[in-house]
Amino acid sequence: MNVDRRSRLVTGLLTAVIVATAGCTLPTFAPTGADDPVRPSGSGGASTPGALAQWTPCPDVPRDLVGRAASGMTYECATVAVPRDWENTASGETYDISMIRIRSDRQKNRIGSLMLNPGGPGASGVDYAVYLSFGQSLGGLPTEVTDRFDIIGFDPRGISRSSPVKCIPDDDQDASFAANPDPASQAEFDQLVTLNKKIGAACGAKYGDQLKYFSTEQTARDMDALRQATGDPKTTYLGYSYGTLLGATYAQLFPQNIRALVLDGAVDPTETYIQRSEAQAKGFERAFTNFTAWCATAAARCPIAPDARGAVTDALAAAKTSPLRSADGREVSAGWIFTGLISSLYSESGWTELAQAIADLQDDDPAGIIELADGYAERGRDGSYTNMFDANLAVNCTDADDVPGLDEIRRLQSEWRTKYPLFGAPLAVGMLPCVSWPGKRDAYPSGEAKGAPTILVVGTTGDPATPYENTADLADMLGVGQVVTWEGEGHTAYPSTSCIVDAVDDYLIDLRAPQVGLRCPAK
Repeated sequence: MNVDRRSRLVTGLLTAVIVATAGCTLPTFAPTGADDPVRPSGSGGASTPGALAQWTPCPDVPRDLVGRAASGMTYECATVAVPRDWENTASGETYDISMIRIRSDRQKNRIGSLMLNPGGPGASGVDYAVYLSFGQSLGGLPTEVTDRFDIIGFDPRGISRSSPVKCIPDDDQDASFAANPDPASQAEFDQLVTLNKKIGAACGAKYGDQLKYFSTEQTARDMDALRQATGDPKTTYLGYSYGTLLGATYAQLFPQNIRALVLDGAVDPTETYIQRSEAQAKGFERAFTNFTAWCATAAARCPIAPDARGAVTDALAAAKTSPLRSADGREVSAGWIFTGLISSLYSESGWTELAQAIADLQDDDPAGIIELADGYAERGRDGSYTNMFDANLAVNCTDADDVPGLDEIRRLQSEWRTKYPLFGAPLAVGMLPCVSWPGKRDAYPSGEAKGAPTILVVGTTGDPATPYENTADLADMLGVGQVVTWEGEGHTAYPSTSCIVDAVDDYLIDLRAPQVGLRCPAK
């Protein structure tokens, strides 16, 4: 990874979780060898299924990601073999799952391991655990937690270091991000359909029947194998965004193996594919409206005040007729601008950067918006991509068994454009990739976690990607969920304020749930 890009990402990622339109994703370190997606069974020194993990020091991981290790932390890595198909373990075929264990030299009265998932699907839990090891002052975990738990990050199957899926050529990734987010003409819409068919065909040709193994339920079963590999009798887990869906699936499959689960930025497993896409359209529209309201009252920090919505709308329109060129020669299309816009709405801290990037566009300078877009897309300066969006597509499409047809998507594109002017049509069009996905579907369960202890479900009122309304829905579905509300902006809440930190830490450490109906103020 380019050092400048790595430094820029680390600065932002230690304070916020970034989320993709199709689910939560976190810009991460691009692993080497990502184009060699499936290693032979049992290769690479992986522990055999059911065995304890064999940990070895790996100080190179934080050094490659951040440039150094966190003070007072040790880093150890392990690889655990899991069955490719948990319904057919007798085949002997396995995937290798990469883990990192981070331990504070101040640790005492150890409780066990705290397993993390940053979301996605497609985000590296190994990388995220490293980021969180740098402490609360940089957006990481509080010392009260790291003093009591080993921090365990893992890359789910198909992601980053764990038998990564890589099947979308860089040129097709560019074309996908650059495409008009709201193709009005039928010809333009059909071009996007053709592109997605091409992407699906490439992934099908490379992986064939293996695609069905990259489901959320298979990964949830992997989690229990990782619990056994760490030697923990029960699971303590912190999952963000898509990580809440993974955690909820785990809770339904293994309720008796849960010590404590915190699900922050809830995905509602009972929603249909269409309902989830519309919920995100509504959430992003609400977040953008909040951004414009801030802009109108903070003109000193918002150079596109007082009409921020007009400035963004004009920038998108101008890009469709007379696009600028970036320093690397790319045409700065409406798609790239929309990608930069999306990337800035997951945290209130991104609003100032977005406003400046749009103002720069007005002055014929696209550098800012391209930087935002490339950070979100995980596009390197050489035009290469990590496998984050390959994995995102593989997992989301494998999970989805109710994808609408092309005519329905086209109808919803028009309908949602009226309801959610900036984000409705793009979120409808965003359902296209799974229409032509070649793999078999494997939907996750949606029901109660019977026999599980209280599960904390944390929601943010201004969350664009996992709208706040999902919080109570997920808690109710599980039957043992308890809602904690943060009245803030951006995606996910912990560890944003002392109120949220106190509530979550007390639960994780002492298993003491907060008062029912707790609402934490924005500041």
